[in-house]
Amino acid sequence: MNNAIFKNAPVTGQWADLAAFTGELADKAACCTTHHFRKPIEVHTKSDNSPVTFADRETERLMRQMITDAYPKHGVLGEEHANTGADSDNLWVIDPIDGTKSFISGLPLYGTLIAYLQGQQVRIGAISMPSMKEFWIAVEGEGCFMNGSPCHVSDCRELADAILMATSPEYFVGDNLTRFTNLSKQTRVRRYGGDCYTYAMVASGWADIVVECGLQSYDYMALIPVIEEAGGVVTDWSGEKLNLNSDGTIIAAATPELHRQALEFLS
Repeated sequence: MNNAIFKNAPVTGQWADLAAFTGELADKAACCTTHHFRKPIEVHTKSDNSPVTFADRETERLMRQMITDAYPKHGVLGEEHANTGADSDNLWVIDPIDGTKSFISGLPLYGTLIAYLQGQQVRIGAISMPSMKEFWIAVEGEGCFMNGSPCHVSDCRELADAILMATSPEYFVGDNLTRFTNLSKQTRVRRYGGDCYTYAMVASGWADIVVECGLQSYDYMALIPVIEEAGGVVTDWSGEKLNLNSDGTIIAAATPELHRQALEFLS
């Protein structure tokens, strides 16, 4: 996989060079993850009981090395290795394999997430789906693109018409499960699985709302511009804008009307 997919995106503003580099990072990650996908690989369990593989750690190591080589003063926050320069004004937030459970199960619904922040604001976000050769990148002020073509959220404004997605109902417990269940009952269609891919579906207008909780900053920072630049709304369950220290609850909706209705069940 090379960066030809990214180069088709008409990004020309002040973030053009960093956006091009984001595409290169995604390509490097794709080469590493696809090399190990659907091949025998040892799976370890982390302290939070989530799985991790050599592919996760090696992919992040390669991405970190690329960032350090190209931008030595930039910080990096990731899932699998110690953070470096996390207080830097220029910060990369990366997740080498979002959806490790899918990866080790042979399902192609795993992705790589890349976010670039300047001054605590997300300027660039990318979702790369290596096994499907699909790539979303969003750049502040320039829109969201899927494989080089502009994409946009749907015009869904009513929960009764909405397609709702979430990674799995098992991730909601206690009051969060009650809130999610009450919300999901109001929607037209409910589909589970997909991790970061579900947000890409909202950005491209195929799904209308994603609801999750328990996420870390490397799980959601890249998703912010993808949703917003595609015309959608993404916040926590209190309706607050997301940042590096958000509580891990996420709602991404195609329209403000849909977002507002969903918050009535979640907040």
